[in-house]
Amino acid sequence: MAQQAERESLSYERYLHELVQRECEERQENRITKMLRESQLPLEKSLEAFDTKRLPPKAARQMRSLLDGGFLDRNENVLVFGNPGSGKTHMLQAISQELVRRGHRMLFTSCEMLVQQLLIAKRDLKLSRLIQRYARYEGMIIDDLGYIRQTREEMEVVFTLLAERYERGSVLLTSNLPFSKWEGIFKDPMTTAAAIDRLVHHSVIVELNIPSYRLEQARHNGQMLDQQSGAEPRSEEPASGSGLRPPPPAGSSETPNVVES
Repeated sequence: MAQQAERESLSYERYLHELVQRECEERQENRITKMLRESQLPLEKSLEAFDTKRLPPKAARQMRSLLDGGFLDRNENVLVFGNPGSGKTHMLQAISQELVRRGHRMLFTSCEMLVQQLLIAKRDLKLSRLIQRYARYEGMIIDDLGYIRQTREEMEVVFTLLAERYERGSVLLTSNLPFSKWEGIFKDPMTTAAAIDRLVHHSVIVELNIPSYRLEQARHNGQMLDQQSGAEPRSEEPASGSGLRPPPPAGSSETPNVVES
């Protein structure tokens, strides 16, 4: 830096300004790198690697709106529903990476790993301390809720976390099950209704009723092999809608305030 200043005949004031600016940029880069590491987000699941062209028009508009991070300031939740392989997880990971790069603290975890951490903390009488640690993150991504069946005790600790984050921090959640099937997750109708109330109130609901990306890739690769070998192309089955639009919770005392961008 000093040699550059000498070559360019920078004034002392300009030299100090450039020096301070570079120091601030390096500190910001180091801070973002640390926050990305703490977020546990896979860096390969970036916005550049996400195929936004596959998104339905409404979901594409919602994704663009979520990238500004305003929902974090309003403590709104983001609930993404869709078939397995539709890109739910990658979508939230890509959004969250961009938000981290803008200075927001995010944390990614699968529902299965979250349950295990909460149960260990409960066993060690440290559940409250762990939930307070999660509260440091503006957004908490919980991936694949309901994908693996949990016991009632396991889902009770998840409900405790959701209740504590209600209107205090955003939950970004993916699931391939509509709300009408969530009683099979929480094992109790009252707990199910309460969990849905807290999630839907102040929320953005994104529906990805599109075919599996992995299945499409497998079919494409199969067709390429068929063409190379001179075989007849394989016929594709028409994709059917998943019908995953979640109904409002039964017996809810509040009217869900769903924000759709």
